[in-house]
Amino acid sequence: MSEQTESLLSGMADAGCRAEEICRAERILKEGSPSELTKFLKQCRCDLLEQMHESQKRVDLMDYLIRKAEKLSMK
Repeated sequence: MSEQTESLLSGMADAGCRAEEICRAERILKEGSPSELTKFLKQCRCDLLEQMHESQKRVDLMDYLIRKAEKLSMK
């Protein structure tokens, strides 16, 4: 495996990609399809962005609950 390939796959792990996504990227690289790899990485990015949005919703809800609890303790 080339240093570039190892770096790319390691970067995917660092970005929070799942093991099966990393394996799929490795298969795509072995098939020699750079455009398919780019398409797949963009999909992984969209998935991570969706997870981030879901996490933000939970953080926003937690902030709301904290404010609500603070109001209760002021009474």
